[in-house]
Amino acid sequence: EMEDKVSSTLSGLEGELKGTFYPLTGMSKETQQQLIDDHFLFKEGDRFLQAANACRFWPSGRDIYHNENKTFLVWCNEEDHLRIISMQMGGDLKQVYKRLVTAVNDIEKRIPFSHHDRLGFLTFCPTNLGTTVRASVHIKLPKLAADKAKL
Repeated sequence: EMEDKVSSTLSGLEGELKGTFYPLTGMSKETQQQLIDDHFLFKEGDRFLQAANACRFWPSGRDIYHNENKTFLVWCNEEDHLRIISMQMGGDLKQVYKRLVTAVNDIEKRIPFSHHDRLGFLTFCPTNLGTTVRASVHIKLPKLAADKAKL
């Protein structure tokens, strides 16, 4: 049921967010390899997710969506029901955040997110409760190990 809602919602995205929906079930080896090369493909859960029964029926019901520019990505039923990701090379954090907000607003119009007055947005993983926003930055430090004695 969740997969159907997400598929129809994401298929309706337009503009910069328009992209392709990839169910993990029945995925071709070529598509799988491309998603691995792009660092987009998630794997079956670790022992903690398995103990919590979060990986039942793997890979059924798990999907990946990304836009044409590969700057917007959605994981369906990986750990949480949805993981919505906005990213790009360079330092334009404003554009990354703007894309994320636009996507979340578009998705929430069709799939309401669960919200609790005290806890905030509800997720499967308790560490993601509240705003559910998590930010990370990948940086290249090419000369970091140039002088190993100083490191």
